[in-house]
Amino acid sequence: MSLEENSDEGVSHVVPQQIVQEVLRHADANLRASLDRFFQFLRIPSISCDASYSSQCHKAASWISDELSSIGFAASVRPTTGNPIVVAHNKETDGPHVLFYGHYDVQPVEPLEAWNSNPFEPSLKEQPDGETHIVARGASDDKGQLLTFIEACRSWRAVTGHIPIKVSMFFEGEEESGSPSMEAFLDEAGEELNADVMLLCDTYLWRDAVPAITVMFRGILEQEVEIICANRDLHSGAYGNAARNPIQVLAELIASLRGAKGEITIDGFYDDIQDLNKQIRNDISRLDFDTDAFLRDAGLSKSAGDTSYSVLEQIWTRPSCEINGIAGGYYGDGLKTVIPSTARAKISFRLVAGQDPERIQSKFRDHIRARTPADCKVKFTGFGGSPASLISSRSEYLGCARAALKLEWACEPVLIGSGGSIPIVSLVKRRLGLDSLPIGFARSDNRHHSPNEKYDLSSFHKGIRSWIRILAELSRCTIVQPPSFAGDNTGADDHVDR
Repeated sequence: MSLEENSDEGVSHVVPQQIVQEVLRHADANLRASLDRFFQFLRIPSISCDASYSSQCHKAASWISDELSSIGFAASVRPTTGNPIVVAHNKETDGPHVLFYGHYDVQPVEPLEAWNSNPFEPSLKEQPDGETHIVARGASDDKGQLLTFIEACRSWRAVTGHIPIKVSMFFEGEEESGSPSMEAFLDEAGEELNADVMLLCDTYLWRDAVPAITVMFRGILEQEVEIICANRDLHSGAYGNAARNPIQVLAELIASLRGAKGEITIDGFYDDIQDLNKQIRNDISRLDFDTDAFLRDAGLSKSAGDTSYSVLEQIWTRPSCEINGIAGGYYGDGLKTVIPSTARAKISFRLVAGQDPERIQSKFRDHIRARTPADCKVKFTGFGGSPASLISSRSEYLGCARAALKLEWACEPVLIGSGGSIPIVSLVKRRLGLDSLPIGFARSDNRHHSPNEKYDLSSFHKGIRSWIRILAELSRCTIVQPPSFAGDNTGADDHVDR
């Protein structure tokens, strides 16, 4: 069957609902075959942070490329300085052009003894509530999620011979180890990846049966600060009181970062924050979020953040400053009575729209320098950063995606935020000028990065069906001129103040 063309100027082909239903029926009838392919993919131990698995990462990239080629994509495996990136295009249809992103690499499996089955031999586990879990490393993060999109494209090709819009894809193999090759890859291939919007599927449902589109991600800035006092460790009896203790100095500096209400006290820290638009703020306020249950699940009872905001606002819409680790002195068995010469802390900031990582880095370092006492040196090490991402609620693509999800899930999808960061979202925005639509089908209990990671069979099935509908709805969007390619870079640095 062919797609039906809409005659309105500036609009791509619009797909009749009869054809959409045929594509959905094909996906349903071929779910077993989709699941077999999923299991093949999961059996490849594509662990990116361990160089001994490099060949397996290449194998996973080749597997994806071959699958995409089999359904009519022009697919290739592109070398990088690390693991390869898969790029694929299918531009035979007029209309909007989407770029789909995912990652084929996975986390290590340790502790292996905590797994109930072989992490790279996927298994189906039926649950008392009637659900079926697909258990394997990478099942949810991100192999199952990205495969829902590929399988949706497969069903479109099988039924109609086409995909209703232009589709490009790229899949990396280093997301779980910081994407060290991504910026150089975008420098080289950025023009090729220009599209109207980027889709990705590395996010969550709001509830088990309520879909969500994540419209905001906090950015991140990672820093290490080291305080250096004496030129060696000192005897605490011989030098006690006379010598500066870098652990105490560091503790006082850390304490100075937060105020009594939990607010961050760095001068000018909040100056550039952009206000949320009213629709997103209203959508957040209407969400059924159980604050007490959220805290209780972590063994807590009270929020430690700025009490001027709700907990949901704190983790989605407000910046944070957290101490991730402290080291210094002797912390082995027994007691060693020394005044250490150095102490250091790793500190991360989650940033919101309007905050520039480089400016926040400068303000943080100025704050520390101004409070570092005499006889102390401070050394800063930066590990890079990325700004927050905020998707416009007025996006035509967002409206089409919401309509498609409502059809599939029989309820209104919600717009949510994420306290975490997906750096590719801000990176692609900076480099390619592309906004993103993050639509995921993972559940909150999928145990990403943990033993016994799982993806619900219903998430896999509904994910395929959802993307089938989204591709159809996106065909209604007005065609947008591709943005021009632009470069940017935020890297790590190393700096010592004396």
